[in-house]
Amino acid sequence: MRLLILGAGAVGLSLAARLSPHCQVHAVCRPQHAARITREGFTLRGIWGGGRYRFAAGPEAPQGVTFDYCLITCKSQQTRAVCEQYRKLLGNCEVVSLHNGIGNEEIIGEYTARVIGGTIITGFEWRDNAEVEVTVEAGPIRLGRFPEGLDPAVQRLVGLFQAAGLNVEGSDTIRANLWAKTLYNCALNPLGAITGVAYGELADVNAWRVIERVVAEAHAVSVAEGAGLPWPTPGAYLDYLREVQLPATAGHHSSMLQDLRRGRETEIDFINGAVSRLGRRHTIATPANDMLVDMIRFQSGRRPTPSTEGRGYGAC
Repeated sequence: MRLLILGAGAVGLSLAARLSPHCQVHAVCRPQHAARITREGFTLRGIWGGGRYRFAAGPEAPQGVTFDYCLITCKSQQTRAVCEQYRKLLGNCEVVSLHNGIGNEEIIGEYTARVIGGTIITGFEWRDNAEVEVTVEAGPIRLGRFPEGLDPAVQRLVGLFQAAGLNVEGSDTIRANLWAKTLYNCALNPLGAITGVAYGELADVNAWRVIERVVAEAHAVSVAEGAGLPWPTPGAYLDYLREVQLPATAGHHSSMLQDLRRGRETEIDFINGAVSRLGRRHTIATPANDMLVDMIRFQSGRRPTPSTEGRGYGAC
């Protein structure tokens, strides 16, 4: 099996490492990571296990090679540009979306009919070039045909992830899973970025009141969208967030926090921004999500903090 990973940052390179003993992997990543992987290999640490892995990596996809699967793991705001650059390649393989937020699968669907959606609620932190520690995990990786269904191509990919020892499940309702992850991201990602604290500290009563409003709005929009969430009420999800997801990722810092500190564009438009946009479509007021979008956009316009350049976060 040949696997291409486009936009391979901490998430994509960690997946490349774990999958590389079981298939042929080529990761398209930043030059500094590609150079070190070629020279020394990729170093993985943390709860996914430790080791040094060798696989093909470079700043561009190889010419004249076909792939069975293409995993797109870039930031959501880069999805369309990646699809434009590799549109001919995407038409000849199964394309897997592994992103935060809502809307990526729809963008990819403009370039291919073979879209597999995926969710990863896992924390990845850069330790050096081509060196990542997997720090927290709030549930299994889920893969499914978008917007719904399971088929042999999805099941084959699930089997590959299982062979690599990853915690993975096939899903016949992946759109619901994507919305479920978006509730989690809406609640924690921007608030953790604005305050600069680890997720566990957001259980404080004052932060939790903000989270309650954010989740209530996002849940209402998901219902209007027909997402089919497993939680019938916002309160049911908030119980799950407090009792299961927050303890599992208590020590994690928001991936959006590092984007702000490095002066990079954030994924806010695909997370809380998607809730705001779809809320307007359904005439649902979303003032709490609107406020977080405005705050993150304000922060994005400020200068980066040089002292934090060495550390990076991913996924959650």
